[in-house]
Amino acid sequence: MATWVVLVDNPRDVSNADTPHKVMSVREYLMRPKLFTGSYPNIINLSRSYAYQGAGYYASLLAEARQHRVLPAVETMIELSRKGLYRHALPELEDSLNRCLAKGGKADEVGPRVLVCLGMTRTAALEPFARLLFDWYRAPILEVRYAEGEWNRITRIRVVPVSELAAEERAFMMESLDRYTHRAWRAPKQRVPMKYSLAVLSNPKEELPPSSIASLKHMAKVAARQGVELVPIGKGDLDRLAQHDALFIRETTNIDNHTYRFARRAVQEGMPVIDDPVSMIRCTNKVYLAELMESHGIPIPRTAILSSVKEAAGLEARLGSPVVLKIPDGSFSRGVYRLEGETAIAAKLKELLDDSDIIIAQEYCPTDFDWRIGVLDGEPLFAVQYLMAKKHWQIVKHEDGKQSLEGSFRSVSLAETPPAVVETAVRAARLIGDGLYGVDLKSFGDRVVVIEVNDNPNLDHGVEDSAEKDAVWERLVRWFVRRIEGR
Repeated sequence: MATWVVLVDNPRDVSNADTPHKVMSVREYLMRPKLFTGSYPNIINLSRSYAYQGAGYYASLLAEARQHRVLPAVETMIELSRKGLYRHALPELEDSLNRCLAKGGKADEVGPRVLVCLGMTRTAALEPFARLLFDWYRAPILEVRYAEGEWNRITRIRVVPVSELAAEERAFMMESLDRYTHRAWRAPKQRVPMKYSLAVLSNPKEELPPSSIASLKHMAKVAARQGVELVPIGKGDLDRLAQHDALFIRETTNIDNHTYRFARRAVQEGMPVIDDPVSMIRCTNKVYLAELMESHGIPIPRTAILSSVKEAAGLEARLGSPVVLKIPDGSFSRGVYRLEGETAIAAKLKELLDDSDIIIAQEYCPTDFDWRIGVLDGEPLFAVQYLMAKKHWQIVKHEDGKQSLEGSFRSVSLAETPPAVVETAVRAARLIGDGLYGVDLKSFGDRVVVIEVNDNPNLDHGVEDSAEKDAVWERLVRWFVRRIEGR
């Protein structure tokens, strides 16, 4: 588990009696570069000044050089040094501030000053604004002043030294520090001390999550044996992501939602992440995948890219009948339609083109199951057969107003999986990146074809790990550890 270190200019600002974390002077931190050799502490820099080339400035600068995570970063100090540098953030911040004030944080009750400590504020109605501000500028203590009016306009954002806080404000700052560094979900106590913190982004309410909570708890036990603590985080924890060492996304990913923002933030922080933003972009679009596979000689079903209803003419002659139409960014069998006859194909195509400028059409490849080959870091991880849902042609059956029905599965060891299936899957996954991928394939006759490559594959205890057992989870944890230690 990473160490927390609080830097101060004067022991009266914060002392070791005020917090369970290590408190040291800025000067001591600057002059003892080898103090934390071999570890990567999280630094809370509470210097009284962050002026350019001052001691507080150099503390954050050298923290970054030493690969320590630090708040605030030098970039934050520079951006907040002049209004002209943070002006681009004001429209979004002012919009959030005004919405919060309109919903209950009345300006005459709040006053023209908002104090934000580590993304938290004492006024409940202003909490969304405080989180957004901290998302923009991760500094320990921020003060926002605004001019009241029909549209409340932000006039200044500045970093506040802890020495300037009134007694009750200082108490709130220390409370915020305790909350910010709190771990919500810890693995059971182990004899091996925790060296690293792996944040797991999940949503317990998701209908078809890539990993169940029970599976993540099993992974936590495996990870603990390697000195890695799994910490669950949710949609609202973006501003706290940097306190962890790596990120594992276990929600269905989409570049239009928070999962992509979390992946981007992890990359910006230099954190190992599965799934990374590039993999998301590449895998969530079936049109891109079809082009990529075809251009690299990876076998896929006969495919056509459609952009108008006119192109439905003769489609069955080209691809065979029935034809499968897919929206570019569907997942879990959603947005996939099997159709026969030019009229039916044209009607569905017209409907789909209302939401997407491009639709993918493919030949129908009937099989009793789909192969799923897990690939991690360019090497096979697991093999499983997903059987079609009962009396249905897909592995998941969706019906409006009804619960989704999933087919069963058969676990197969990698050693027993046909070599052509494994080799084709690995070739396809390596075109995407070095993360974790689930490659879906169909094998029929003498053909093996890739249906898609998933950046966010299912990984559940008792399913995908049935054949390879805990080796699946151990390899996954080692993937994170190697990258944390090699950063």
